[in-house]
Amino acid sequence: MKSTVVFGLFLMGTLMVSNNLFAQEVGVNQLVTGDKEQLIENKNLEFQTHFFEALKQKAINNYSKAIESLEACYAIDSTSKAVEFEFSKNYLLLKKYIEAEIFIDKALLQDPKNVYLLTQKVAIYKAQRSFNLAIEIQKEIITMHPSYSDELVLLYLQNQNFEKAEVLIAEIEAKALATSKIKGYKQYIANRKKAMESATSKPKMAAKTNDIATLKKQYETSKDFKLLRQILNSELQSNNFNALYSDSKEGLELFPTQPFLYQINGLALNKLMKYNEAIAVLSIGIDFVIDNNQMEADFYEQLSIAYKGLENESEALKYKQKAEKLRQNK
Repeated sequence: MKSTVVFGLFLMGTLMVSNNLFAQEVGVNQLVTGDKEQLIENKNLEFQTHFFEALKQKAINNYSKAIESLEACYAIDSTSKAVEFEFSKNYLLLKKYIEAEIFIDKALLQDPKNVYLLTQKVAIYKAQRSFNLAIEIQKEIITMHPSYSDELVLLYLQNQNFEKAEVLIAEIEAKALATSKIKGYKQYIANRKKAMESATSKPKMAAKTNDIATLKKQYETSKDFKLLRQILNSELQSNNFNALYSDSKEGLELFPTQPFLYQINGLALNKLMKYNEAIAVLSIGIDFVIDNNQMEADFYEQLSIAYKGLENESEALKYKQKAEKLRQNK
């Protein structure tokens, strides 16, 4: 009887110890799991803090600082597509094209059909004036998103593929996808054709001063861009806006990638109160401006004037503010 009692007590004690050890083990596992969850949460919070700091620094044009914050994000998660995208954008703004392309390609490996990533790659090629490469990527984009066709038209114009641009515009109009930009590009092509016809069929206007006459005579022989700039600046100073418009438009036929000619042509059109034509020309020309805040601001100022002339106050204010911001960041 005594042995039975002893055995019962032993069994009870064993069960109590076992239960206690089991409870301790569960508690330890829960603690470990809790620590892991807390660690993950802390890392996520740290990632978000660095990522938003990168966005903030980019917004105030501190691209190198933004990259430093992105590097901290990358140390936490080296597979983040969003971080690779932001790396590419900041490197592009710093004109570090190789790095910009490396990171956008890494992001595209994860998401090859992402329109925003593909658009970034187009921007990288455009910045390097690699229009043929940009055109091929843009063609891929519009197979998925036809509404992006206006950018392909612009790329054709920038690459001087005027016939392809005109064909694409006709296709876009047939599908009822034409935007205000498409209408502007169509007007630009029409103006270009008129300028070419005018250049071959109409005699040159007589110069008002001997200096202008001499410059124009030299320009007719040499077709030198510096001489053309002198002529246009002289016409601007004398407020001869009809001549300024005519000569800058003809100049665009010889020098279609010179942003100065688009800007001066847009200015002349504004002075002649041809605001829609001014917007069309300025919208194309601004894409040829590279690393020149003053000229880009001049474009925005003329766009603001044109929209004000059309009594579109919201667009006028938007472009005026863009011009002011660029001039503050000189």
